[in-house]
Amino acid sequence: MSRAERGRNVLVHSSADPDAGLVGVEPHEPHTAPRAPARPDADAWGTDPYANALRNGHGPLFLRRTDGWLLPLDVERWCAGADAADLSALRRCEGPVLDVGCGPGRLVAALAARGHRALGIDVSEAAVARTVRLGGYALRRSVFDPLPGEGRWGTVLLADGNIGIGGDPDRLLRRAAELLAPGGLLVAETVPHDLDERVRVRLDDGRAPNGVAADGCAADGHFPWARLGSSALLEYARPHGLRADGQWEADGRAFVALRRSRSVRTANQSADSRNSAAVVSSQFPRNTSGDSPLAGS
Repeated sequence: MSRAERGRNVLVHSSADPDAGLVGVEPHEPHTAPRAPARPDADAWGTDPYANALRNGHGPLFLRRTDGWLLPLDVERWCAGADAADLSALRRCEGPVLDVGCGPGRLVAALAARGHRALGIDVSEAAVARTVRLGGYALRRSVFDPLPGEGRWGTVLLADGNIGIGGDPDRLLRRAAELLAPGGLLVAETVPHDLDERVRVRLDDGRAPNGVAADGCAADGHFPWARLGSSALLEYARPHGLRADGQWEADGRAFVALRRSRSVRTANQSADSRNSAAVVSSQFPRNTSGDSPLAGS
């Protein structure tokens, strides 16, 4: 078998025993839906302000609301190693882990160091490239695109404000439930106070005048975003078979763990995996295409 052929396989462990044998499954196996059309949020995170911040390892970088209010983004922390608050969340992870909006990859790398099979997904090429340089595995993909191992992930991570992705928590939590195996765990970071906010924002590096995008064009690159406190998250999660499994704070950051019901079955889940916890290994091809998985060198 050629190196390219070996790279096409994703190893999926479909046994309830996490140490049982692995079977090869094509990465396109769960892709039962057509690829989603481009979204404003995916386009925005692929632009220069975010990419430059990740390459440099620091900001300034903000989310600017339409009324001019700025939310600072903690690029320095994202580009550092996993800290104590991160580890408080990672210790709860079970089985194979999908890190949604993995950014520069610190959590994927930390999970690998703890012995987890972990895959990061991000719409930013710069984020995926940095994750790979850390030795992690990542796909340049949106959470709303078809993904490997749908309905078989042991844990889905939504850290660093990523509960805001798409600006529609109900839709995002429904998608997270689809990705999880029955009984799987969603670990989400929330804001440390009571909040349920839907806004339109754009990325801003602080270098352009208010109302002007970083490329000098009129600021029409706004996209929907959300911020949730823990109480609001739990309300949105309940209709999707996600129940509270823990709440905690660490270093001023708030987290919630939610357990997916074992009786809920998604459209992408086959009968033979209904009661199993999958383990997806990190055997992805060396390919830097925007739609293809990336593997470390």
